[in-house]
Formats: sequence, structure tokens, C-alpha cells
Amino acid sequence: MIKNISIFLLLLCSSTLGYAQKNKKSLPDYLQLDNTIKAISAVMIHDVVNPPAAARYYNYVMLGAYNLTALNNKEIVPLADFVKTYKDDNQLSIEKGKYNYQIAAIYCMLETGKQMLPSGFMLQDNEDKYIKLLKDNKIDDDIIKLSIAAAAEMTAKVIKYSKGDNYNKLSGRLRYTPIKGGKNWYPTPPTYMEAVEPNWKTIRPMLIDSSNEFVPVRPTPFSTDSTSEFYKQAYDVYKVSKNPPLEQVAIANFWDCNPFAVTTSGHMMIGFKKISPGGHWMNIAGIVTKKAGLSFDRSVTVLTLEAVTLMDAFISCWDEKYRSNGIRPETYINKYIDITWTPYLQTPPFPEYPSGHAVLSNASAGILTYLLGDKFAYTDDSEVPYGVGPRSFKSFYEAAEEASISRFYGGIHFKDAIVFGNKQGRLVAAKVIEKIKAAKITRQN
Repeated sequence: MIKNISIFLLLLCSSTLGYAQKNKKSLPDYLQLDNTIKAISAVMIHDVVNPPAAARYYNYVMLGAYNLTALNNKEIVPLADFVKTYKDDNQLSIEKGKYNYQIAAIYCMLETGKQMLPSGFMLQDNEDKYIKLLKDNKIDDDIIKLSIAAAAEMTAKVIKYSKGDNYNKLSGRLRYTPIKGGKNWYPTPPTYMEAVEPNWKTIRPMLIDSSNEFVPVRPTPFSTDSTSEFYKQAYDVYKVSKNPPLEQVAIANFWDCNPFAVTTSGHMMIGFKKISPGGHWMNIAGIVTKKAGLSFDRSVTVLTLEAVTLMDAFISCWDEKYRSNGIRPETYINKYIDITWTPYLQTPPFPEYPSGHAVLSNASAGILTYLLGDKFAYTDDSEVPYGVGPRSFKSFYEAAEEASISRFYGGIHFKDAIVFGNKQGRLVAAKVIEKIKAAKITRQN
């Protein structure tokens, strides 16, 4: 009998690793956005939320906070000015000035997560602790009460908007049936999980025009001929895994971000719950807004635009994954090169082309570079709770390049999926930037 044991690391650390310079402005404990993001991420980790769905949750969790901020700060561009599918005017029954909109924004994030996530009820404890924190900081009881009420009203608006994105229709769509043989993706060991979110292209995007707006060039033609380009790419993956240098291993581990990771020991399968790729980049956004010393309102702006970009990046990426339906290196190498070979990282349960890490990391690097500058050095401690890192970067694109190549080092992607995934991600970022530029959203630091 196989036992599934989940090793769950919920270390909501408030590490200061990576803050190479002292914050220009220090926000009070009760306005620390990164702590709220980590609490929401912890529930996603507990629920083993898949990467595209995680990006969707981060998106909606941030929208309410952004709306509350824009409603009370005229310098923040209203969401409807750049997200054309959002029609609500965000007006609340509670008068401005009678509630603290920043407190309401934090509480709205928790409440949205509580209502949307499968195990969102776990965030009730965070809400209770947050109220206690407010009282410990001598916040007036009436302000707390009205701020929570404002958060509840805004949460309802966000939930209503979320219901129009087609997510609730996914379960009714035709299930994906793997096609064995040839170039096609097929479930891989050790879990042989079914394909993750094959219909994600039907989700309503935020700023890109459609899921197929940025279709990448066709992947290298499949071939079993040992002189072919496809075989050479597979052999490159095979070779790079032989006696890898420590730095290569460190890079692969740091960017693993596989919520589905398991290991086997005899008849036991042990699950290692990890943060999603999008969760990693949301952490990065939290780290750099602190280092930049941004105000609460500008931090909300950066985190929201990062979350919006993640959602669109996954929609764009997943559209192509199930169009090309590409075989993973593990399947190909086992059949045509070495039946005993296993990748360093566990192969994720979805088609290979393009690399999701390449798309979303380059999209994230693009939006963060636009908002914070192209030479923003920082140290990323996102993986410390999982026993990995920290790692330092001179820019967001340097981090994106490392995240992309980590999939090659891990043995789970061919080079073309990385190269063209990088380009696709940059195109997604360019479209997001085009839309927010038109709405007059500029650099935040």
C-alpha cells in the first residue's frame, strides 16, 4: 500500500535577507504586504494549487487591494482605465475618511483569498491575528470595524468580477486524453499525473487581447534520427545532467518551484509541497518593493501589476503548451537514448513547449523593470523556507535568464522551449506595459 505523506513547510519568515540598503520609508507592522502574500501562498501550498491557478488567485487577491487604494488616492490609476473588462466603479457605501483604506486593502487580500481558495477558511486565523495586531497598535475600534466592512464590500466586487473569467466552466469541458507515442506529451514518473489545466486558454485574460496573441514559432520538428536537431537537443539535456557542477545544481534547485514534487522510498511516495513559480515572483515583488522603500500605495501597484502579468503570462503559455503538445525530455530520452535516465528535477505534469518558467519569468522581469528600473540589484530569499538559497541578482532579467536555464539544467526542457519561451514572455510584458503606459502608469520608484 502506497502512503502519501505531505511534508508541509509553512515558514512565514520575515527574513531581511536581500535588503542591501535600508528602506527609505518604514511601514508599520500592520501594513506589511509581503506577510499577507506569504499567508495566502501558504494556503496555496497546502492545497497544492497548480501554477496557472495560483497566478489567477494572486491576480484577484491583489485587485481588491488595488481598487481600495485607487479609490482613496487620486495618484493611483483606476483599474478600469487599463483593464477594459472591469466595469465596476468601486464605489462603497462607507464614506471615504471614515475607514483606513490601507488597512482595508490588507484585509481585502485575506478575505478574497479566504473566499476563493479551496482551503481559504485557513485564512480566518490570519484575519483574527490581523485584527489583534491593529488593536495592539492602538487603531481605533470604529476605524477597524469600518475598514473591515469596506474590505468586505470590495471583496464582493472582486469575486463577482472573477466569476466572469470562465474558470467555473473548466470542469465541464472535454477532458484531456494523452496520445501515446511520437512527438506527443505523455504522463511521466513517478506519479504519472494527468495533464494540468488543458483548457486554460479559455480563461479571460486581463491585459493581453487573447490567449493566442503571442503564439511562438513552431518547436523543433520531432525526430528519432540521431543526426536530427531534435535528437541533438535531447542529447544536450542528457549530457548536461552528467556530473553537474554545484552551481548548476544550485540554480536548478532554486527555481524548481514544483507544487507537485514527490520522491519515492520503497513503497512510499513523499510529497514535498513547494511554492509555485508565480508565488516565487510575487515574493520577489515583495522583496524589491521593500528594498526600494516604496510607499504602501505604490507597493500595492507593483504587486498588482506583477500578479496581472503572471495571470496573462500563464494564459499565453498554456495556449501553446496544448497546441504543440510536446514530448518531455524524460519520455524521449528513456525511449531513444537511455532507458535508465532520470532528470534532476521531477518532470511537471503538462506538455513541454514552451517553458512556463521562461514565459512567466521574462514577463515578470519586463513589468518589474518598467516599474523599478533595469539595474535593480536584490537578493532573493524566497526559497529559504524550503532549504534553498538565497541568491543575488543584478537585474530582473538576470533572474529571468537564470530561471529559464534552470529548466534545462533540471532535465525537464529542451533548449528551444527556453529560447522561444523567453521571447514569448517578453512579448506578454510589452503588451502589459503598452496598456498601463496608455493609462499613464509610470515608474514607481
